Formats: sequence, structure tokens, C-alpha cells
Amino acid sequence: MAAAAAAMVAAVSLAAVLASAAAQAEVRWEVSYLTLEPLGDAQKVIAINNQFPGPLLNVTTNQNVRVNVQNNLDEPLLITWDGIQMRMNSWQDGVSGTNCPIPPGWNWTYQFQLKDQIGSFFYFPSLGLQRAAGGYGPITVNNRATVPVPFGQPDGDITLFIGDWYTKSHIELRNMLDDGRDLGAPDAILINGRAPYRYDTTLVPDGLQYEIVGVEPGKTYRFRVHNVGISTSLNFRIQNHNMLLVEAEGTYTNQQNYTNLDIHVGQSYSFLVTMDQNASTDYYIVASPRFISNPQRSQVTGVAILQYSNSKGNASGPLPDAPNDYYDKYYSINQARSIRMNTSAGAARPNPQGSFHYGSINITQTFVLKNEAPLRINGKRRRTINRISYSPPETPLRLADLHNLTGVYTTDFPAMPSNVPAKIASSALNASYKGFLEIVFQNNDTDVQAYHLDGYSFFVVGMDYGEWTPDRRNEYNRWDAISRCTTQVFPGGWTAVLVSLDNVGIWNLRAEKLDNWYRGQEVYVKVPDPLGYNITEMVTPDNVLYCGLLKDRQKPQVHESNSKSSAQAEAGYSSRFLATVMLAVAAVIFS
Repeated sequence: MAAAAAAMVAAVSLAAVLASAAAQAEVRWEVSYLTLEPLGDAQKVIAINNQFPGPLLNVTTNQNVRVNVQNNLDEPLLITWDGIQMRMNSWQDGVSGTNCPIPPGWNWTYQFQLKDQIGSFFYFPSLGLQRAAGGYGPITVNNRATVPVPFGQPDGDITLFIGDWYTKSHIELRNMLDDGRDLGAPDAILINGRAPYRYDTTLVPDGLQYEIVGVEPGKTYRFRVHNVGISTSLNFRIQNHNMLLVEAEGTYTNQQNYTNLDIHVGQSYSFLVTMDQNASTDYYIVASPRFISNPQRSQVTGVAILQYSNSKGNASGPLPDAPNDYYDKYYSINQARSIRMNTSAGAARPNPQGSFHYGSINITQTFVLKNEAPLRINGKRRRTINRISYSPPETPLRLADLHNLTGVYTTDFPAMPSNVPAKIASSALNASYKGFLEIVFQNNDTDVQAYHLDGYSFFVVGMDYGEWTPDRRNEYNRWDAISRCTTQVFPGGWTAVLVSLDNVGIWNLRAEKLDNWYRGQEVYVKVPDPLGYNITEMVTPDNVLYCGLLKDRQKPQVHESNSKSSAQAEAGYSSRFLATVMLAVAAVIFS
């Protein structure tokens, strides 16, 4: 009886999978340099299909996605998908621990399913500080029609990319970091790749292109805002308009109004904004630096224009004020704590988000991950976690596992910080499939940190200033903590997250601040297949690239330049996907 019931459940699951597999989104992207003048002088940016920022990837929950990427840069390329969980499929994650880079002149097709996800995310190039030159773009994952959204249909959807920007190229910035120098103050804060509106004639030169967001009076718009910058936390606000927060990185939030919100590097939010002001003038959209010690940074502010269709004049006067953390360092942390999950709303599935009672699950593993001020290791200025500065091996970790290579990396990353001498190493956290992991980020530096975990969302259950101790667990939010993939850690403080390890693979845990990431502030979390024969993970893609110790396996490039080859590739992907599903069904029936 049990086997028959399991078979019935498996058959229903298989039918659902096959139905969802029929839905597919397919795009082709050409990644190349484009000469633009975001701050008045010509500089090379990384564009996708000649767009900067790149094109919108607009998809729906459970769709299969194929993105064929042509690398027209003069250096290797990987695209990663910030917040997309790549269920059972770390092969498509687009970071150095899972994928060999796409060589210059080659193309490669990413193939993945948006399994049980909704929300606002973005993609970007993950290697060598390339995001500092652009290459990023929006991902919008829409609900299926059968799953209600916990707010009315907006009258429009607006994406805003905010982030710090340098006139130096990403190669020059890379060389600065290699030489042990800091990047210093950015030259500007861009909004959608454009310069600030000339709100101050002494600070902003004349003649720069700025972003104009056109709206209709009385209508409500969904603003999806992403901080895609290099290292600067930003405060976002719209003059005289309330911003109703409704979603954070794939989780519907308790709906509450904010006049401003701190958005840290790598974070994404959705707001509903109603055009309820008169149109005597345009209004400022502002992104200004937060938690800054360099006075120059306070003069670098991103400003766009919100323009009603019946506007009668230009925006003028002072910008709306940002909070001042020097007088109230708890403002931002209390604001972060106020962002809670909407436990009565469904997300990708009809059941409420809060039905997963994470607060009653026993913790099976704890990792306390401490970062410090830069350390000098082997003569190099490096960033560390638990005194280990990660160095990516030439062979991706996941490929090394598949081919039983030894010596590529170790799984001895320390679970707790210590005062041992700092070292450069390629080591991973060894985690347990189906475990419930507690990660505590301890920030012993003077700057805000932002950490991101690929393959998962985690519950941000606590944050505070000071040193974390086990008794701080009594303060955790065990009911409606926000579930997201990127969290901030305040200087001299800690942030605790809980994550259910239900996604086999090797997953990148990184500092989202590009300079810290580049200097080694990352680690991989290894969640191994417990059965060892890929029932809980997709099989290796047919188009896998080889490098490092496996470079001799690489076959000559086959370009997907016509519909026939594309169809053949899709058939191969579908057959591999079906094979994985059938193995999973068999495991259920015969277990």
C-alpha cells in the first residue's frame, strides 16, 4: 500500500514536472564592450545586446529558461543569477566553483528551471570585477495565474539599478586591488547606468544624461530596485512619495510604508508607489551613500527624475534628507528588523509562505563566519573569513568532484573563528543534505558587509551590534523573519541566518562587495548527494566546459547559431531532465 501510494504521488509529481517543462523562455545574448559616456567622458562598459543595463529576463514560475551567451569580450566570462536557486542544478550557477569560464569568442547556453520562485532578481558577470563595468540586468519572475498576488495589479512595472561607479575600467580597478591599494571614493552613483540629474550646479557638471521615469497621475507602479554597485550601501527615496514595501528577493513582505530604505550591495526590493502628488514640478529619485567615512563620498549622490505626464516644471530645491547614522546608528538596523515576511500570502505556490515553521526545527550545524579588516598574507593585502582567504582553483570544485580529482580543494573550512595565522586556501564548508544550518556572520571590520548565498534563501532571524554568543538565540525571530538571499552585517555587529539544506550542490557564499569578494572573502558550501548517484541532482549538462586539470577533455566550440542546433540542444536538455525526474520517481517508489 505504501509503495502504491508513493507511486501515485510520484506519478502526480512527474505529471506536474512534465507540464511545467512545456513552458520555456529562450533568449540569445551577445556580451560585448560598448563605448558610452555615463559621466561625460568616453569609457568602455560591458553591454548585453548593446544594452546597458542589460535586457530584462521576464519569466514565470517553473518555466524552463535557456540563455545562449556569446562572449565577445577579450577575457573569460561567466554570468551568475543573483537569487535564482538553480534547484538540483548547480551546474548552471555561473561562478568559478561550479563552471569553467566561457572563453573569448565562444558561446555557452545556460539551461535551468525557475522552480517555485517568484520575485525580483538580477544577473551579472561574476569574474574579475567585471560587474564594475556593467553586464548586469534584471530578472523578473512572475506568479502563475493560479497563485494570487497579495496586492492589486500595478499600472506599470519599473526597474531601477542603483550603484556606485568609477571612471576607471574594471581592469584598472583590478590592478589597484592587486597592488594592495583601496578603490577610494567612487566617481558617481548611477541610476540605470545614467549620471545624476544636475540638482547642484557645483557638484554635477552640465550636459550629463540622467534617468527620467515617466508616470501618470493617480496610478500605482511597482518599482523593483537593485543595488548592483561595487561596495557602497545606498539609501533610496522618492521625494514626497511613500514607498510601500511588498517584496524582498522573492519573498512577499508585510506591507508597510517607508519614506526611505537602506539598500546594501546585492540587495533587491519591490515597492508600490502611488502617484498621489500634484504635478507642479517633477520629483527627485535619490540614491545616496550610507555609512561613509570618506567625506568625498557624501558628495556623490545618484539622482533621477520622477516626471508626471502633466508636470509643470523641473524638480528644484534641496534633495530629501537621508537618515544620519552618526547620530543614530540603530536607525538602519531597526529598519532592517522591521522587514518581515507576509506569512498569510502565497508566493510561488498557493500555500502561505509562513507555513514552513522554521522556528521549530532543530539546528543541526552552526558556522560562525568572522571577517576582519584586510590582512597581509604572503605579501598580499587580502580579505578573509575565519582567517582563510579563498583562492579559486583552476578546476571548478564541482567538476573536480565529478571526476574524483584530489588536491583541488579541501573541506576543512573551520566552523568557528580562531586566532590562527591567516592563509590563502581553496577550502569549502562541508554541510549535510537535509540539515538545518545556522550561519552567524560576525563583522569585525568598520564597514557594512553584505553576504549572499547561491542556491538558497535563508531566514534572517537576528542582527545586532557586538559579539554574537549562543545566548543571542533567545532573541531570534522564529516566526516571520524575512527569507532572502543577501543580508547586511553592520560594522562591529553580527547577523544570524537559518537555512534548510534541501538543494544538493556546491554553492557560493560570498561578500557581495566586489573588492572584498575579489580579495578572497568567500567560501563554498558543499551539500553532497547522500546517495552518491545524482538522484537529488541534475546530471552533468552535455555542453559542460572543461578547464584546469580537465582541459584536455574540452572539445572544439560548437556554436548554436541556428534553430536546428538549438532544438537539438533543447532535446538533449529535456531528455536529461526527464532522466533525472525518472530516477527520483524510482527512488520514491522503491524506498
